[in-house]
Amino acid sequence: MTELLNLSGEDLLATTRAVRKRLDFNRPVSEALIRECIDIAVQAPSGGNSQGWHFVAVLDADRRAALAELYREGWAQYKKANGSVFEMAKKTGAGARRDQMVRVARSADYLADNLEKVPVLVIPCIPGRVEKMAGPAASVGLASVYGSILPATWSYMLAARNRGLGTCWTTVHLMHEEQAAEILNIPYAQFTQCALIPTAYSIGTEFQPALRKPLDDVLHINEW
Repeated sequence: MTELLNLSGEDLLATTRAVRKRLDFNRPVSEALIRECIDIAVQAPSGGNSQGWHFVAVLDADRRAALAELYREGWAQYKKANGSVFEMAKKTGAGARRDQMVRVARSADYLADNLEKVPVLVIPCIPGRVEKMAGPAASVGLASVYGSILPATWSYMLAARNRGLGTCWTTVHLMHEEQAAEILNIPYAQFTQCALIPTAYSIGTEFQPALRKPLDDVLHINEW
């Protein structure tokens, strides 16, 4: 068993950050370590205890490079459609909040430029094609589908953090999901890819709780 950081439950939850610039590209991550994290992840609940999750852990350098190219294409499309990421960040407010978002924007660009260097890319998948869901019950169906993969994926990221690994939830490659499926031999018609999680040892293991909106801005008691 890998040596753990032994963070308290609350520290683990409060300091599992989206790690981009502090991913260590030079330190290998073993398949055994990824297996440990996924073994923890699949203890998460799923809708109807269906346990339909699948995780594709990409350690192969050529496949990582191919996925990184798709990611960069998607990232360029995203920025073209939404304008300068830095300009968007600057519009989020002033002071510490704006500074935080500028740092996030810079780190997002950094990840796109260096994704193929990340030792492991983990892609969580769930059965079915979500884009086929329509009609009045679509929201229930989507909530059930994503509710059956998101808890397990977050558990994977928490398990990784407790083992000195950094992760980040990304979705940009989904702009080219079918091409990614071809690279990884994922049965595209039967499974939806939900994210791409870069995974590497973090440069340093000390992380702090992040700047967040005041609780009263987001918490509603009894009614909106």
